[in-house]
Amino acid sequence: MRNASLVPTLSPLPRFLVVAGVAGITAVAWFYLVAIDRSMSQSMGDMTMTSMNSDLSVIFAVWTVMMIGMMVGSAAPTLLLFGATRDGRGDRRASWAVLPFGLGYLIVWVGFSADAALAEWWLRQTGMLSPALAVSQPLAGVIFIAVGAYQLSPLKSSCLRLCRSPLGFLMAHWRDGIGGALRMGLDHGWYCLGCCWALMCVLFAVGTMNLAWVAGLSVLVLVEKIGPAGTLVARAVGVVMIVAGVLFAAGLM
Repeated sequence: MRNASLVPTLSPLPRFLVVAGVAGITAVAWFYLVAIDRSMSQSMGDMTMTSMNSDLSVIFAVWTVMMIGMMVGSAAPTLLLFGATRDGRGDRRASWAVLPFGLGYLIVWVGFSADAALAEWWLRQTGMLSPALAVSQPLAGVIFIAVGAYQLSPLKSSCLRLCRSPLGFLMAHWRDGIGGALRMGLDHGWYCLGCCWALMCVLFAVGTMNLAWVAGLSVLVLVEKIGPAGTLVARAVGVVMIVAGVLFAAGLM
């Protein structure tokens, strides 16, 4: 078991700034998601609103905010440990050094948001999405099976292991300077993407603006990356999704 005294901790003020920043960004993102969900619910019969919501830029904006709301919180342990390590090296701007790291992390998820937005836009154009922004039941079953299989894959396990070990990640990927912090954020973002991208695809099966599922998946991501039994939970969820996918594809759910 790793000696806790060997793990650096961030001094109170920088720690407060990082935690407040993560909490604030997450809260703003969720406020926007709730607001846009209410606006869509109130405008179901408005053709102008329907047309606007089919605009690629709007879809991209919604996916970006959704990914920020879902993923920033799960990066907090790594952000804090990164700042603590910089602080331990005598960097008085440790809390500010977290910014380029966080920016690199977000760049990766913005890139994923662009891909997801393109997929949703194409599905809308081809009429494959229902008014609830979900695919057909048989296709939903395929998505659940594919996501479940990925949950059980070696690639998922490898990425999750690094996401669950911020200290191990920093030791293996440390780079000095602002550019180094940005590169480390990009690297961490890639591992996080490898860990969680498939879970995000579940939204195509249940509704891309289904906030109950968005919230549930956000909690699942936190449990997988931070919870004591995160690896076991990830595998259990994989099995459940495969079973659910078979039932969906067979029309039994």
